[in-house]
Amino acid sequence: QVQLVESGGGLVKAGDSLRLSCAASGRTFSDYAMGWFRQAPGNEREFVAAITWSGANTNYADSVKGRFTISRDNAKNTVYLQMDSLKPEDTAVYYCAAARRVATMAILTSRGWYDYWGQGTQVTVSS
Repeated sequence: QVQLVESGGGLVKAGDSLRLSCAASGRTFSDYAMGWFRQAPGNEREFVAAITWSGANTNYADSVKGRFTISRDNAKNTVYLQMDSLKPEDTAVYYCAAARRVATMAILTSRGWYDYWGQGTQVTVSS
């Protein structure tokens, strides 16, 4: 079992930045690829970013590419999502997730591939 706890959400203005954190406990954190997903009201949960166990490879949704950066610190059992140039359409609940099985970056965009999920943190961007 892996427990995931997100933090760092909040209310910001368009153009501002936020950094989300996801702290993991339980199994060996470095065994897992990690992903960030988000869900806006009335929408399905969608992929935002993913990172492999070593941090060597990352992948982003087109809507956030160039604005968001995913990173991890295996010594701290934490994955981060740095969000810059935020837009109102980034408003959503953001979830981190852990995937145990080895996968390509393309597969890591699929929420069905992930084994564990956090409870989410709300990000609201005002115009």
